[in-house]
Amino acid sequence: MPEIFAYTDGACSGNPGPGGWGVVLVARDGARVVRERELSGGEALTTNNRMELMAAIAALEALDRPSTLAIVTDSAYLRDGVTRWIHGWKRNGWLTAEKKPVKNADLWQRLDAAASRHRIAWEWVKGHAGHPENERADALARAGLAPYRARAREADQGSAR
Repeated sequence: MPEIFAYTDGACSGNPGPGGWGVVLVARDGARVVRERELSGGEALTTNNRMELMAAIAALEALDRPSTLAIVTDSAYLRDGVTRWIHGWKRNGWLTAEKKPVKNADLWQRLDAAASRHRIAWEWVKGHAGHPENERADALARAGLAPYRARAREADQGSAR
């Protein structure tokens, strides 16, 4: 069982629109929590999928040394991309099976590089279903997008004058 768990989530207000990502990193010794760390951030114009990717990237890049961990996400896009699709994309030069460029290739490549130094179990949980750490990651993601949402509202109000 991994000793480190990274609970990740992304959020977007509009898709595309202002977005945020959140991570709850938990280190455990058996059932005992040894350390917790929260991370969040956002962007002015992005998509929900990009924010899901950024949450996982931030979790992995925050680890100081190679680790064994579980990344817990409510994003099927992230889970399926990293466990199923990425291998073919890399083989095909970052093209899909239809020979089209992979969406979000820049972040998939960054995630692949960040993941390469760790042993990762990718776990999926149903979002908004009361999973405590997933709900915390969601709150962090919404907090990460809040300043960008406020700026977008201010810009909309300014252009309406």
